[in-house]
Formats: sequence, structure tokens, C-alpha cells
Amino acid sequence: MNGTSLLVFGLTSTEERIYRHFLRNPGTQGEDIHVLLHAPRDAVEAAQNRLSRLGLLHGDRGAVFATDPETAVDRLTDLRLRELHEQLQQVTQSRHLIADLRAEQGAKSTVPQGVERLEVLSEIRNRIDDLAFFAREEILSVEPYTALTADNIAHSRPLDTRCLRRGVRVCSVVRREVLDHPPTVAYLRELTAQGALIRVAEDLSERILVYDRRTALVPVDPADTSRGALVTQQAGLVSNILALFEKIWDQAVDLSQLIDAGAASPDVPSEIERRVLEELCRVGKDETGARNLDISVRTYRRHVADVLRILDASSRPHAALLARERGWI
Repeated sequence: MNGTSLLVFGLTSTEERIYRHFLRNPGTQGEDIHVLLHAPRDAVEAAQNRLSRLGLLHGDRGAVFATDPETAVDRLTDLRLRELHEQLQQVTQSRHLIADLRAEQGAKSTVPQGVERLEVLSEIRNRIDDLAFFAREEILSVEPYTALTADNIAHSRPLDTRCLRRGVRVCSVVRREVLDHPPTVAYLRELTAQGALIRVAEDLSERILVYDRRTALVPVDPADTSRGALVTQQAGLVSNILALFEKIWDQAVDLSQLIDAGAASPDVPSEIERRVLEELCRVGKDETGARNLDISVRTYRRHVADVLRILDASSRPHAALLARERGWI
């Protein structure tokens, strides 16, 4: 049992992640947390309710706050001692959790003008997820990858979709080599169909992430991302990073231009197009299909029009038939 984990007190891993989340982000809304945690909504809601009953979370007009770590640990300790007297030694030795939770609570209360260094991959991924989750206006990125794995896509899709659905402007520059990897191209086309702006650069080595033009994340060593990442809100540094992004963006080419130039019609449908086609075959009402895909009816109908045009279909049943013939569904 890890001495810095709340699991020793009988919390589940999901409950601990939720509690730590609200330590890092006090006063935020509890909705859509399941997207950030990549967990089922009902499981996350049940976990939040249990944390509230235990007194580890409390709300104020929709905003959620985590109980002070010392109070929370004291409360959990008392409950555990009453339930499991035989584990008294193990529980009382875990009170040093307060320092660990204090450190997490203070992670976002550091002076914003400083530079924070993250060295553990899981910490970097969690910080990126947090920054994307709370972005309100814009996410800018330069991503020098040549292909995305199925796991990469599965992890990114819920947060990317949530940002675009909320109207966050997403601008990304990727390497030209991604055009040689059909699954990656399909996912990028899916994002552009939802409103993302994606460009392609010939020679790309920088990795840049900027959120709402206030917070920037870059690798410690661009040649070796395993060495960690730097996060800053220092205005001068963020301004310089933004200038570098704008230079790369201006020299890049729109993804759709390269795709359209490469083929008259797509060999592989985007993920959203494939899912829309599946809904066309399963349901009759646009409202039902849109709800199943967690998009607006207007967006759903736009995608329907797109697949009809791509397939040169005269009707929705005709589109479904052509899609089956091509092996798309």
C-alpha cells in the first residue's frame, strides 16, 4: 500500500482523484469531471456523492471545494479506526499524507510569474489535461508527432470534443509526416469537422502548448521530452512563446488543402463521419443521433450533409448503402 495514497482509508482510486482534483482547482464546477478523469459519468457522480457524505467535499451555489487536507485526513482516520481497530498502526502512520496533500493544494497557488518544472510523465499529462479542461477561449499547440496511437486518440478525444463543443478556439500545427498515417489523418479530419484549425509544417521540432494566451507549457529539452516540461505564466516568456507559435503557424499549410490535393475523395472516413453513418442506420430522428454522439442537432445535421456529399448519395438510406459497400460501417 502506498503511504501517499488515500486508498488506505477505504477510498477508491476514482474518489481520491476527484478529491485531489478539487484541491488543485477549488471553487470549480463539478459537472463534466468524468471527461477529465476518463471515467463513466455515473461512477464519478457516485464517487462525488460519497465524498460529500464523508465530508471531504462541500459545495456553494454549484462550486465545489475540497475539505482542508488536515481536517479531511483526521476525519478519515477516525472513521477508519472505528471500523478497523486491527489496522490501527497502519492508519495512524499515514498522517503524513497531510504534507503530500498540502503540496498538491499549493500546486496552483504558486506565484504565477514563476516557472514550474514537471519531471514525471503522469504529472505532465495530468497538468495538460487540467489546462485543457479549464481553457475558456483558446488552445494553441505545435505537435511534432508523426503518428497518434489508438490509445493517444482515445485519451484525447473526450477533452478535445468538450473544448470544441464549448466554443474554445483550437489551433494546432503538426508535421507533414502525419499524412502518411491514415488513423491520425482521420482523427485530425474529425477535429476539423468540429471546428478545430489544423495546419501542417514541413520541418517541425518544437513542442508548444499555450492556453488562453496566459499559460504556456514547453519541454525542458526539445530533443528529449522525457526530461520533463516547464509550465509558466510569466508574461514575457509567454509572449515570446506566442511569437514563436505565430511564426510557425504563418509558415504552415492548412491541412484540408493537402488532403484535398492528395485525393478527390477520402479513402478513410473520419471517426465522426463513421459514427454519424452508424447513427443513420440505427435511429430515425436527428435528435436521437445527436444525443447519442453528444453533439448538437445542428452539428449532427451538418455532418449528415457532409457524408451525403462525400458519398454522392441521393438520400440517407442511399448513403448507408454506399457506406456499407465501401466497408465504412
